[in-house]
Amino acid sequence: MKETELKNIGLILFDIDGVIRSVENSYRLSLKKTVYKFSGWEPSYIDIDNAKNEGIWNNDWDLSLELIKRFIKKKKLNLKIPPREEIVKCFEEFYFGGDPNNDSEYWSGYITNEELLVDKKFFDLIQNNGIIWGFVSGAESASAKFVLEKRLGLKSPPLVSMGDAPDKPDPKGFINLSKKLIGDKFGESNIPIAYVGDTIADINTVINARKEIPSQKFISIGIAPPHLHLNSRLKERNSYETNLRNAGADLILNSIYDLKDINLDLF
Repeated sequence: MKETELKNIGLILFDIDGVIRSVENSYRLSLKKTVYKFSGWEPSYIDIDNAKNEGIWNNDWDLSLELIKRFIKKKKLNLKIPPREEIVKCFEEFYFGGDPNNDSEYWSGYITNEELLVDKKFFDLIQNNGIIWGFVSGAESASAKFVLEKRLGLKSPPLVSMGDAPDKPDPKGFINLSKKLIGDKFGESNIPIAYVGDTIADINTVINARKEIPSQKFISIGIAPPHLHLNSRLKERNSYETNLRNAGADLILNSIYDLKDINLDLF
């Protein structure tokens, strides 16, 4: 007897940094060290969170440069603002500790510190529940593929990474991957499409997608980054989650594993 084909009930696209992996001791540490190298000031994680809550700083190279500019202006320092290329070079050295185009075995940077927040079984489980999935991230392709393919063991995961589309909150990458995965069908009769992210830029990506395709059901799912899930940072986490809700998040997760039995039709 022919096995009944699984009915797809929804599509969930995931951000990677702060959702699939912790970047407190990798990307964020690279950002801190890069800003310090060019300004003599090391921003705190709260400084970084506050900047990301502005909703426009999805690219950590650009945020590094912006924080350097702000500090130099605030302190009226006689320092030259570095060109973006220097920021990128410095940041990449901290993060990869080697050529990102070379084999990851030779990387010695902060990328080796990253903790996974989910495992492969999670994606098998939601797929068995009728959820199609993929990833839309501002991370470099080498970094994104490293965590998804090498560390998680996902085979050719659907992915939009840096350079594949404009930076979030521009919804182009989110919309294009959605089209690819559901057969270019948008509208009221289509399955719901959700995006899981940890920043206001991620929330705004979904809001912007709704503006472009108002007939399609898009759902914005927020989660606070892992460094705010410590008991000692509960107050900061509550404030951060309030900001995500106020920005338009439809749901706030306590854990990524809360998605195992989610019913997207309820939103």
